[in-house]
Formats: sequence, C-alpha cells, structure tokens
Amino acid sequence: MSDASMTRSGLTLAAIAAVCTTLVALTFQLTDERIDANRQAWLEQSLQPVLAGVSFDSGIIDSQLTFPSPNALPGAGDAIIYRVYSAGAPAAALFVVSAREGYSGPIKLLVGVDADGAVTGVHVLEHRETPGLGDQVETGKSDWATQFRGRSLGDPVSAGWAVRRDGGEFDQLTGATITPRAIVKAVRETLEYYAENRILVFGVSGDPAPPDEVSR
Repeated sequence: MSDASMTRSGLTLAAIAAVCTTLVALTFQLTDERIDANRQAWLEQSLQPVLAGVSFDSGIIDSQLTFPSPNALPGAGDAIIYRVYSAGAPAAALFVVSAREGYSGPIKLLVGVDADGAVTGVHVLEHRETPGLGDQVETGKSDWATQFRGRSLGDPVSAGWAVRRDGGEFDQLTGATITPRAIVKAVRETLEYYAENRILVFGVSGDPAPPDEVSR
C-alpha cells in the first residue's frame, strides 16, 4: 500500500472514529437526561403519599434542604427536607428521617408536617422488618400509618405519643411492638424538631440559614 493510500485510510478511520464518538456522546447525553427525568418523576410520585389533603402549587422537589449529620432529626445520617408552598406561603415540609430502633435495624421514613405542625402523612421508605409482622407498617400492606394523619404535639399530649402497650394512643401491630414503637418515637421527634426549627426549615424570617448547618 502506498503512502498516499495509507494516509487516506488513516484519515477515513479517524473520521469514522470522530463520528462514532460524537454519536456515543449524544446518545449518552440524551439517555442521561431521560434517566434524570425519570428519577425526578419517581421521586415526586414517592413523596405524594404524605401530602394527602395538602393544597400546594409548587413542585415537591423544587425546594430541598439537606441537613448534614449530626443533626437533631431522627437518624444517624444526613436529613433531607422537601418543602412545598401555596401562593408562596409554606404549606408543608416532608422529612426523610430514620427510626433507629427498629427490630431489624433502622427504618427509613417520610414524615409530612403541615405549616401548623400537624402530620400530613407517614410513609415507610425502607426497612428490614420481619415479613408478616413488622412489615405491616408499610402503606401497601396495612393502614397502620394512617393513624398519624392530623396528629400534632398537642394531639395527643406528650404521654400519648407511645403505643398503647406503653400507655400511649397509637396502635401497635399484632406480634410486633418494637417496630411501631420506633416509628411513633421518630414521628414525635420530627414534630419536636419542626416546632423548634420552623424558621430554619422554611426561612420565614427572611434570614438565610447558617451555611455550616444547611446545604441546598
């Protein structure tokens, strides 16, 4: 093969490689955007169960806060809060927290709290509880979690924030008390945090949160 032919072949191969690289890059970009859109849609859908009865006109994931660990919310890791608004006013805050004292380990929860401090819903996101017993806290398996809706720190009073076996007002599960006990405690602690940090959560004072405490 002559030098000229080798040069032409090399240029052809280089052109083909450039075209392939461009196509791969475009495909990756389009696929990545689609995956991101699907992820956001799934996240929005997964947050909906705790917003029953809440009127809001903002996107659920448009206003997110991450409170780095350690923080005063239930759980050992970073805490994520999603906030929704109605006509620019706070409507509800959705807390992603963990009940650390589950029977088989931490139970990841989504706890919705409206602007006045009442629970809008509780949804179990992740757990390793015993099938047929502790896993009945799942929304899809029982209506156990619905008993939290509308409850607040004053309803019931402090002593009532426990399962009935411990003298409280919340039902336990047949054959499983540890799991409900952990969730009741985590929900109460989330309400206590909100009551003490409403300005930090919603920034209603107009002052920005301290940068060493909150990341957006």
